[in-house]
Amino acid sequence: MATIYELTSDYLNLLELAEDPDTDPQAFADTLEGIVDDIKDKAEAYAIIIGELTAKAERITNEAKRLNAWADSLVRNAGRMKETLMYSMDEIGTKKIETEHFRIGIAGNGGKKPIRYTGDVPEQYMVMKPEVDTKAIREALESGKELDFAYLGERGRHLNIK
Repeated sequence: MATIYELTSDYLNLLELAEDPDTDPQAFADTLEGIVDDIKDKAEAYAIIIGELTAKAERITNEAKRLNAWADSLVRNAGRMKETLMYSMDEIGTKKIETEHFRIGIAGNGGKKPIRYTGDVPEQYMVMKPEVDTKAIREALESGKELDFAYLGERGRHLNIK
């Protein structure tokens, strides 16, 4: 069986033949019907495979979400256990514990001291970042105004399989 590309090419070539007055109308109609039927069969096969791939991707995505949730839960559990161990070590007044397999110690974090805010920060310590107002640009373009830095693009198309 021909590929979808070959069938499309055959169809376009046949349409060119339609313009030739010497083309046998019955042969043209029979060939056209055959190509159209082949394209329909090929399109149906594509639709089936697209549906299967989409369903499989959805199952994988759902499984990935489940595994990520599980991993997050394990990380939270480990974090709570670390906090509990550090609390216990603080309560008994020790900074180090040595076991057969581990050396456990409480250490201060490195880096710069964190800043804690107790009220409104004055404007001189604020940074304003410019943001594009896409709504205003869209309104201007849709009202017919020409802007040298923007234009309305095409919405695009997609294949719909029901």
